[in-house]
Amino acid sequence: MEKEKRLYHSVADQIMELINEGAFPPGSRLPGERELAERFDVSRVTIREAEIALQALGHIRIKTGSGVYVLDRPEANNAGLPDVSAFELTEARLLFESEGAALAARNIDDAGLRNLEDLIERMSSSDPADEEDSQRADQEFHLAVAAASKNAAVQYIVETLWKMRTEIASVREVHAAICSQEDATKRGSEHAGVLEALKNRDPGGARDSMQKHFERLLASMIDVTEEQALKEVQQRVSASRQRFLKTPESG
Repeated sequence: MEKEKRLYHSVADQIMELINEGAFPPGSRLPGERELAERFDVSRVTIREAEIALQALGHIRIKTGSGVYVLDRPEANNAGLPDVSAFELTEARLLFESEGAALAARNIDDAGLRNLEDLIERMSSSDPADEEDSQRADQEFHLAVAAASKNAAVQYIVETLWKMRTEIASVREVHAAICSQEDATKRGSEHAGVLEALKNRDPGGARDSMQKHFERLLASMIDVTEEQALKEVQQRVSASRQRFLKTPESG
């Protein structure tokens, strides 16, 4: 049976429908929490959690003291993205996301922590039918941690790194190979370490947990690329054997 979405997730979907329909165009300010709560018949806390989730995905920007604004999201394309390897990108993510997690430990609020708990629950599902949602929750988790840093520059950098992660074909292929071999429970447990440090308001612990996550990811990349290289060598050898060592036809 498909797992039920939490209430804030459903509200986030409804807000996105309104954005996509043009009710809230790019650059416009969303109605306040009270108005949205009345509109969707939910609490203001639920609205806040829905907005945090949408900000993590890059659809809106929450400006403290000013309001919530819809971002312009042009059609995705990899024009202008640098030619980087999966290793280079992951090394950069380790540097930036680890420090972003340390900053988030100082600034994250209770709604942000609840959102991360829900994302870990989703990404930890061992049901094969939930694998796509598990991977999506993984992405949302990292973007939510960056948003929790309350630093627009950090959030922009992490969002750009994820853009490279999803839109550069060679990088995407390496990650797809890793995900096909990855255990969802382990995926969730690694992120749970980051969450625990955030709950404890422990910048050093959050940094270390995020670094360990990426160090494990780099190790998995080495294993996968080695396996792929061996397969390519075996295929070339097999092709050469078939071409040059054929038994001559009699006659």
